[in-house]
Amino acid sequence: MIQKTFLHLTFLFIIIYLTSANAFSLNTVAKDSSTNEKQVYQEKVKQAFIESWNAYKKFAWGHDQLKPLSKGFRDWYGESLLMTPVDAFDTMILMGLKQEAEEAKGIILEKLSFNKNISVQNFEMTIRLLGGLLSAYQLDGERRFLTLAEDLGKRLLPVFNSPTGMPYGYVNLITGVVKGNINNPAEIGTLMLEYGTLSKLTNNPIFYDKAKKAVVELFKRRSKIGLVGTTIDIETGEWKNKESHISGMIDSYYEYLLKSWKLFGDPDFKNMYEESITAVNKYLADIVNGQLWYCQADMNTGVRTTQYYGALDAYFPAVLALGGDLKRSEQLEESCYKMWNLHGIEPEEFNYVSNEVIYPGYELRPEIIESAYYLYHYTKNPKYLSMGKKFFDSIYKYCKDENGFTALKSVITKEKRDSMESFFLAETLKYFYLLFSSPSTFEFDRYIFNTEAHPLKRTWKN
Repeated sequence: MIQKTFLHLTFLFIIIYLTSANAFSLNTVAKDSSTNEKQVYQEKVKQAFIESWNAYKKFAWGHDQLKPLSKGFRDWYGESLLMTPVDAFDTMILMGLKQEAEEAKGIILEKLSFNKNISVQNFEMTIRLLGGLLSAYQLDGERRFLTLAEDLGKRLLPVFNSPTGMPYGYVNLITGVVKGNINNPAEIGTLMLEYGTLSKLTNNPIFYDKAKKAVVELFKRRSKIGLVGTTIDIETGEWKNKESHISGMIDSYYEYLLKSWKLFGDPDFKNMYEESITAVNKYLADIVNGQLWYCQADMNTGVRTTQYYGALDAYFPAVLALGGDLKRSEQLEESCYKMWNLHGIEPEEFNYVSNEVIYPGYELRPEIIESAYYLYHYTKNPKYLSMGKKFFDSIYKYCKDENGFTALKSVITKEKRDSMESFFLAETLKYFYLLFSSPSTFEFDRYIFNTEAHPLKRTWKN
């Protein structure tokens, strides 16, 4: 009897061991399969970048951006500011593309000059060029990148010479003459990361102080319920368009309130963000058929005006995640995913109640991918990898051209448009690459991305 019991127990232990061993083996296989699939997509993204860069070199070398369909180029202001090389450089560093990085570095250091008699948009110069040069300096260590950044920063400073301290939209790089007194919260409030970093790296507080004053002056003019409008006269402080939302012309204002606190540890930005996000969630968050969206509303009353959402709005799950609100972040990303699947690729804007497309274009935008990356970082949920694969496959299917990638005139017809903005290399492909990379590829928690996906790192003591 004892011997029979012993044999039964021995057999039972063998079954348990084999079952657990098989389970371990299956889990290992699943993990390896997931890892291999990530590596496959990471390589696809890298190849997409190389093909796009080679097309730029072939048809637009030395100019701002490639026009893939006509095999030509576009310079923003008639003279090149090397928008694509500057914007793309830190992506090359992160991807380990040494040859391409040397090519970009060479032309930037040899050819880039801001001594040009042209009137430029302060916002775009800041997020693309100033941000790109600062990131290039921090990642590469070449001092001449910082010299170029400081030169540009000084030439942009006259924009702050308004009665309120909020910036004008445009400035001449030689004369300092400014124009554009009707500005918006995004262009006023999306300067702090770059100007602040420039101050820290050059030990010159003027950049930090000017950019912070602009944000504070804008925040002071929020409505009694805590919302900002779409456009404001920066000379009088009078709101011109009082519609509030999280979309273009306001979007990155909220992003930079949070990120400025994260990068600089300045409690004023923490307070401004927390008060702002409370108002946004109270008045703009909109649940329709169980899904979370963000609408448009009157800044003074909170009364809803329209129920539109689009590609630019898809940055907001990333902001919510970075701010610690993972529940809303995940809900909103699901809504963004629905928007993407409506026509196989996201429209610039659509009505989320009727599912009617309002603006049908697709500009190769990165925001929805950025949010998937943030959410995968914080949750490790593989569904965000699946989303990323869907996004990449769609872009490759509909936007790939023999010479790089193109924007779309319409996500409904899939007709292509002759444009490949520099942010496709700076942001879209960078966020794809990081999403499919191992965590060791990039130290997420040591950097803050500016709104053009240029990683900035605190290398100074507060």
